[in-house]
Amino acid sequence: MDNITRASAAGLAQAIRARKVSSEEAVDAYLKRIESINPALNAVVQLRAEAALAEARQADARLARGDATGPLHGVPVTVKDSFETAGMVSTGGTEGRKLFVPDRDATAVERMRSAGAILLGKTNVPELSLAYESDNLVYGRTNNPYSVLRTPGGSSGGEAAAIAAGASPLGLGSDSAGSIRLPAHFCGIAGIKPTTGLVPATGLFPPYIWMMEQLSAVGPMARFVEDLTLVLPILAGTDWLDPATVPVPPGDPGKVALGTLRAAFYTDNGIMSPTSETAEAVKAAAGALSDAGLAVLEDRPDIIGMSFDLMHSILSSDGGSGISILLQMAGTSRPHTLTRQLLDSISACAVSAAEFGGIMYRWRFFRCGMLSFLKKYDVIICPACALPAMPHGAASAGGNAPAFSYAVTYNLTGWPAVVVRGGTSPEGLPIGVQVVARPWCEDVALAAARHIEKALGGWQPPPIPNS
Repeated sequence: MDNITRASAAGLAQAIRARKVSSEEAVDAYLKRIESINPALNAVVQLRAEAALAEARQADARLARGDATGPLHGVPVTVKDSFETAGMVSTGGTEGRKLFVPDRDATAVERMRSAGAILLGKTNVPELSLAYESDNLVYGRTNNPYSVLRTPGGSSGGEAAAIAAGASPLGLGSDSAGSIRLPAHFCGIAGIKPTTGLVPATGLFPPYIWMMEQLSAVGPMARFVEDLTLVLPILAGTDWLDPATVPVPPGDPGKVALGTLRAAFYTDNGIMSPTSETAEAVKAAAGALSDAGLAVLEDRPDIIGMSFDLMHSILSSDGGSGISILLQMAGTSRPHTLTRQLLDSISACAVSAAEFGGIMYRWRFFRCGMLSFLKKYDVIICPACALPAMPHGAASAGGNAPAFSYAVTYNLTGWPAVVVRGGTSPEGLPIGVQVVARPWCEDVALAAARHIEKALGGWQPPPIPNS
């Protein structure tokens, strides 16, 4: 292969199987790339270089015997540090776990490794995955590969930065309020938040419980949409440990007849207007789908304007007591500044049981209203965020919080949503487009996103490490 660290994971897997490149060569190329870019980005925070090379040599030996492990045989990957990994420090970004070493892999990690993937290392997160900036007291701050003065987002920001910069072809993220899609947007890569319940969250820290089960999803991140398609069936399905998982096999995007679908697009959700370049990227994506034969109309759900306030009400309803308990569980006595700021901002928001019941009613009312909109459409195209990657510190500023409402809307619904690069800001920063589909229709979202990627260019190499 001409450039291993710019190849798709699917292409790399095929090349390894065809013996055009060895797994050892692939792992070595990515380790060298990490060595080159990580001083500027601080994206990869735990590295298992020797173990990964040894596993790659074993993978090559098995292949020589005609014994391929699975569709990811010999392919190097990284995972967000909120996923527990056997024999490897798994901090969740909090000081109390800085030496914690699990004895088993999270289910999603285990499934990728069982499919033949080779774990290179772990990538950075905010403390307890609670911020839109990947910064913590264990490993420090991660920088965006398109500008080190800007954040790659959170909570899967280290993963997005590493993948965008060519330090990994493929990774795992989790998304409770945009945590896969916003870093994908900020870093110009592809990522999918599947339908809630498609992929087990066993072994994720913090664990998803009660409300968070309904808001959250585990999913893959990559430079190319074809890699999301490759990995999602590997991750999906019950593990008989996570009771929120539903055994629904993902459909095949290759079998989706795009020309038969109906799509809606909107550029402004009425909560915070996006930049003009973001609006243009969404219009270009809608135009690309129209060219593919889809019936495309500009439309948005009437009820969508309540999503930002509703999400804030849900997440702040306990006044921060849940976060305090998580810190105690982790043994953390010194929270990061971003965590303290979050606790301070919601400390006065605790509600009574009756008031909480009212919030749950509003949530159901919202979900019903959103679902009725999908009676008319198969796909929704909209911004992933109102703004491109923000300067460090700005993503956590209160005034910018509504920018993320475009993503959190689809945590509230639980629907599948893909982000793929659709444009570029005047500063040279990526602009992602969000592609949403009906529940359990990941195949439709991925097929539409793949077409948009082909039409608009998708991932573009960042300037790191040349700037």
